[in-house]
Amino acid sequence: MSARGAPSASVLVIAYRMRATIAESIASALAQTVPSEIIVSDDSSGDGTFEAAQQVLAGYAGPHRVCVRSTPRNLGLCAHLVELAAIATGEVLVFLAGDDVAYPQRVERLLAQMHAHPETMVVGSAVDDIDVSGRILARAVRGLPGQVDQRWFLRRGKMATVLGASMAVRRRLLTELPPLQGVVEDNMLSLRAVLLGSCRCIAEPLLGYRRHDRNLNDWMFDRSGADWAGYERRNRRVLAMYRDIAADQERCVAASPQLSGERRALALELARMYRLEADMREAILDRPRRQWLGPLWRGLRHPGLRRKSAERALKLLLPRRWFGRG
Repeated sequence: MSARGAPSASVLVIAYRMRATIAESIASALAQTVPSEIIVSDDSSGDGTFEAAQQVLAGYAGPHRVCVRSTPRNLGLCAHLVELAAIATGEVLVFLAGDDVAYPQRVERLLAQMHAHPETMVVGSAVDDIDVSGRILARAVRGLPGQVDQRWFLRRGKMATVLGASMAVRRRLLTELPPLQGVVEDNMLSLRAVLLGSCRCIAEPLLGYRRHDRNLNDWMFDRSGADWAGYERRNRRVLAMYRDIAADQERCVAASPQLSGERRALALELARMYRLEADMREAILDRPRRQWLGPLWRGLRHPGLRRKSAERALKLLLPRRWFGRG
């Protein structure tokens, strides 16, 4: 614990091919009002990101304990986080992508929430979307209600969780549960949080979230191709991600014998919801239309998926080549 009683923090500045923005991101980490461990970690970018980070921190003598490192090979985001959790010393891991900008009070505000609500496993926040030059595109976006639980995620059904870039997480979510496996961390960590405790979101924007064509989120939900090929590409990525999330939730349940019966049942229902969403997408991509009916009917019966399922049922009347237009 810190001198103020709040949990200690490790700020993870996570970079991959972010040479142009890494200096600004590191400067925002150093500007935090709470002394923290700061680990700048480049995922074997090979583009000078690591060297640029070393230059920024050369001779640093401020209140934070800092280090710069690189992975021995490119790991991808989830495996990179698992590796960093094993070497970080803070009780709370604060994520900061090497292309984002943390506002000075960010760590302080996130830790205050963790301290006030010890059952909280993840705290995120709203963010300001910014462009490549740092200009604000949209203020206070991508937030969730102040507190969410398993039932909220089931009712919500849109698969929207705390934005990973805005997260502070209890380190135990990564060290005491099975390793993250997949491409995107947001949903898996949010569902882990409500499995073991609670998940919160601060309405105040604490981060400048940079939007550009290399955003992982924009890559996953890429809508640049307004045709069947773009529709298929996007949906194959997303359905694979949803199956990864379902599998992660199932592994975490199996690794947590202390769970109450209710939490276990809700967690497995969340996993089923993600698998059903993946099945519906795959059916539309690959199967004859009569084989869409089973997944669509199951979706219509699920409270969180009714609207999506009804919208997809309309596609039964349209040729596949029209999907993705507009």
